[in-house]
Amino acid sequence: MAAPSLLLITDRRHTALPLEEVVAQALQAGCRWIMVREKDLATAELCPIVEALVVVAKDFGATISINNDFTAASICKVRAVHLPQGVPVPTIRRVMGAETLIGVSAHSAAEAQKAIAEGANYVTASPVFETQSKPGYGPALEPEGLAAITSAVTAPVLALGGVTPENAGACIEAGAAGVAVMGSVMRSDAPGEVISDLIAALAATQT
Repeated sequence: MAAPSLLLITDRRHTALPLEEVVAQALQAGCRWIMVREKDLATAELCPIVEALVVVAKDFGATISINNDFTAASICKVRAVHLPQGVPVPTIRRVMGAETLIGVSAHSAAEAQKAIAEGANYVTASPVFETQSKPGYGPALEPEGLAAITSAVTAPVLALGGVTPENAGACIEAGAAGVAVMGSVMRSDAPGEVISDLIAALAATQT
């Protein structure tokens, strides 16, 4: 995983533009990792969306991952999945193969440690800051809580929840390998500009 990484998570229900256009703008701006998170859709409904985004991402050499629906991942030949808490990582690993990129959502150091011990390649830590996408979803970790998680595991941790160009640097300073964003990009009528600003903020942490 290149550091600092930028993961864009989809939510077609709250896009200002068609989802393919949002993703296309994000890719053009430099994002190279898209997670398809459309949890209200059945596998048969999700697959066409995934297949369309795979086509869009191909020209950029970008990675497409799928949140939770590993059946859709198998059908679409996507070898990257992200799992919620409670889904056994070893089982998914056996089904999808050793080379599959597997991430797990974590909200504490204990959850992160468990996921990595079971074989996850990375975890997302959330919510780092208050977020419009999931208001009231537990107390915000803040950089201090994020640092507690990043220091508890050796695998990459992505900061998720309320991440902006203004606070992305604090996430990297807290030990995150990168950041994950959803609502701020999905809701924007200029998603490429939001991605560009985030990439610039992350690049500034490397100087």
